[in-house]
Amino acid sequence: MLNRVVLVGRLTKDPDLRYTASGIAVANFTIAVNRPFSNQQGDREADFINCVVWRKAAENLANYMSKGSLIGVDGRIQTRSYDGQDGKRVYVTEVVADTVQFLESKNSNRGASTGGGGQGSGSYQSEQHQNQQHMPSQNESNQQQSNINDNLEPIDISDDDLPF
Repeated sequence: MLNRVVLVGRLTKDPDLRYTASGIAVANFTIAVNRPFSNQQGDREADFINCVVWRKAAENLANYMSKGSLIGVDGRIQTRSYDGQDGKRVYVTEVVADTVQFLESKNSNRGASTGGGGQGSGSYQSEQHQNQQHMPSQNESNQQQSNINDNLEPIDISDDDLPF
């Protein structure tokens, strides 16, 4: 059996970070995911999907992402129920995220897409520490380009060895 969900969407509000009695971080959030088609009026509709993430990934999400941030979620669908304040049974279906990927930096322009591999792109999994990325300065980048150009030599390789 298989229960796997992969979503890309924008946070509808800031993640709600809380801690359990035993000190484990948990963040609840909702993402808006555009449908791949337009309605009869030509408008694109979106689905609003409730998600939950635990531990370090929850803390990272709450600290680095906010309303409108583009994120990717990889996880599973889970259903649960509880008795509401009025005594009626309440059923909840949500995505339990195993991985949350930040698809744009916190300060990026909301209208621009980084293509998933930009400066602010990062992946935060449960029980995984944040990776710090070093972005070279203009001088470092120019120096690296110069070193690459100085060391260019033709490569002797047959067409059969090429992967394309």
